[in-house]
Amino acid sequence: MMICLRVLGSFILLSIAGIPFACEGNLQGDVGENVEWPAVTVPTEGSPWPLPQNMQTGTDVFALSDMTFRFSYAGATSCNILDQAFLRYFDIIFYGHPLRKAEGKPQYGAHMKPSKLGANLLPGLTVAETDCSEMYPSLQSNENYTLTVSSDMASLKAASIWGVLKGLETFSQLVYESDMGGLIVNSTTITDFPRFAHRGFLIDTSRHFVHVKYIFQMIDALAVNKMNVLHWHITDDQSFPYESVMFPMLDAQGAFSPMHVYTQLDIAAVIAYARDRGVRVMPEFDTPGHAASWASIKDFLTPCYSGGKPDGTTGPVNPIVNATYDFLGKFFGEIHDVFPDNYVHVGGDEVSFKCWQSNPDITEFMKQMGFGTDYAKLEQYYMQKLLALLDSLKVQSIVWQEVVDNGVQVSDTTVVQVWLDKWQDEFAKATKAGHRVLLSTPWYLNRVGNPYSKPWHADYKVNPRHFNGTAEQKKLVMGGEACMWGEYVDGTNIIQRTWPRASTIAERLWSASTVTDVNAAAPRLAEQRCRMVRRGLQASPVTGPGFCKFEYDL
Repeated sequence: MMICLRVLGSFILLSIAGIPFACEGNLQGDVGENVEWPAVTVPTEGSPWPLPQNMQTGTDVFALSDMTFRFSYAGATSCNILDQAFLRYFDIIFYGHPLRKAEGKPQYGAHMKPSKLGANLLPGLTVAETDCSEMYPSLQSNENYTLTVSSDMASLKAASIWGVLKGLETFSQLVYESDMGGLIVNSTTITDFPRFAHRGFLIDTSRHFVHVKYIFQMIDALAVNKMNVLHWHITDDQSFPYESVMFPMLDAQGAFSPMHVYTQLDIAAVIAYARDRGVRVMPEFDTPGHAASWASIKDFLTPCYSGGKPDGTTGPVNPIVNATYDFLGKFFGEIHDVFPDNYVHVGGDEVSFKCWQSNPDITEFMKQMGFGTDYAKLEQYYMQKLLALLDSLKVQSIVWQEVVDNGVQVSDTTVVQVWLDKWQDEFAKATKAGHRVLLSTPWYLNRVGNPYSKPWHADYKVNPRHFNGTAEQKKLVMGGEACMWGEYVDGTNIIQRTWPRASTIAERLWSASTVTDVNAAAPRLAEQRCRMVRRGLQASPVTGPGFCKFEYDL
């Protein structure tokens, strides 16, 4: 006998004699709709994610052994970044993650003799690249590669080290466990390249501090998914955790505590860790709004008034004093020295005009400038001066869409990141004006939806070029970013909340526009999630019931 009790919209399973039974049927209750229980999703094996642009898989199978397999260069040229990558991917293929390596436990029966597998031994992978000169990846970096796995050797060719890194990741994903327990790989030919140059993820470290070790894990996850930008929203109203050399009071007074600060050594470590995995680190320092934590800078924030008197609160950055721009020039000069990426995000979103409207000095300045009561013009005034400062530093800027929505005249080099509703209309307008754009609107992963609605399906189906515009306008789409704002995440849950849902966005930004079938993607996504689990990343299941061969054990 079996009894299923429904309590608060859920089913409680009862069993007889300790034998569990499954409750069948539709679930109706708190989810607000009739929902069928999802079926078991069986992960694929040896299917790379994101799906390569062109891939042919043969029936020949080759075995790998950690005793004989080696990475090598096709020519005399070698790169330090690739030398490290060879060691890292050897460990990834044969051990999975550092704990298993430290315990001397190769996975998948890596020592198994090829004769027991009935397959020829693959001796290694040779790498040929033509350019080892770039110290850091950039928007212009070439990430194309070709990969061939055949009987005598696997070979990888790329024009840059960043393409090699993407190819090494793909090769590691082609390797899987045979039914007999050893490592094998199918004969394969791949020609691959990204659809979009900017494939990013925004991490917010102001609402909650995220320890550097979790930022490293996030970078590892980006590399597994061939995403190439860590958009570091490092400060906001709530805290200022960046250690400034020129202005030490910023973090001393603006951070949650002295323990919740990213030192210059921390930042250098993050940048180096990301570089070695082909990931750019792009900082964001958001002004004139979202700047309450900058209060240690005298007169930087606007005093708010009530009843004709200061009420002790402050609002956005004070745009009418010269000291503001003197400070910003020095501060962003430091940022330019610390962060090697060509781009800095300067925010510009959600600027409240209420405090500006209350301040008599601001209103008098408005009159003198002929702005009337249009405070969007005051925002324009501030942003244009800030962007001019960045131009003088030869730093390219990214702004949130409100900047151009409010009429700020920005240069052609300024990129507009779109996050509000009706993004297609915003893309059409911004690209018509000649601006390059990034998409984030549909990819705010901090918005937790109904788990039974399979939110990754919607993420996966987005086409950033699906808007009314000419072919030239659509060329201005640089790519997009998944965003995980930090109100309810920190190091304890950010990986679980982000992955592998962000993997679907990664494939959307890398693979061909025709790759949109969620049913075909689900088994590959299940494998990608298991792959991340094997590498020590606590990625959550999103494709329904199933299992991974390796459970998370770090």
